[in-house]
Amino acid sequence: MARLLGVRTGRFSLIPQQVEARRLQLGYVETAQSDVLRDALIGAAPLITGGIVVAYIGIVRFDLPAIWMGVRIEDLQSWWPIASKIYRNPDFWLWVYLAFVISSTMMPSKSDRRAWLPIGAIVALLLGVSLLAGMGPWLMLHLAPALNKLFRSIAFVFAVSVILHLIIWPPCLLLRVILERVTGLRLA
Repeated sequence: MARLLGVRTGRFSLIPQQVEARRLQLGYVETAQSDVLRDALIGAAPLITGGIVVAYIGIVRFDLPAIWMGVRIEDLQSWWPIASKIYRNPDFWLWVYLAFVISSTMMPSKSDRRAWLPIGAIVALLLGVSLLAGMGPWLMLHLAPALNKLFRSIAFVFAVSVILHLIIWPPCLLLRVILERVTGLRLA
């Protein structure tokens, strides 16, 4: 993202490193300081690209919209065959793994989010001025549908991520407890 926006980059790493006692840095890219908008977009890059990949997996590989539609209309006969077909996909476990890992690591770090507050303040100020200028009905007619679609897409990505984590977390927790008992060591 930095290179696309014309911001110089320095060193980078994809290897996880422990930076504090209980903190793990999963990777980093050093970038030159730029304006607030480009810094915000660079900081949002992991969330944007991770969200696109998780959405692709959920929509294309797992056909979750069809399942959701069957659940919404309470038609067990339409969504259950689709849901049971998902895990028979030959590369099902690869897609589950990718969705889990990407959704676990796509959240921007504190340093990635530092430019978001000024951008949020500018957007809030512009929205407030627009509303005071009487543009409320125009915004509702032209901007609200696009924002609704955007927020529904974001909710879908996070729903896929949360459901996946709720499915995978209990077996991982059980494995951790077993390993702690067998080895006598406490896993941090």
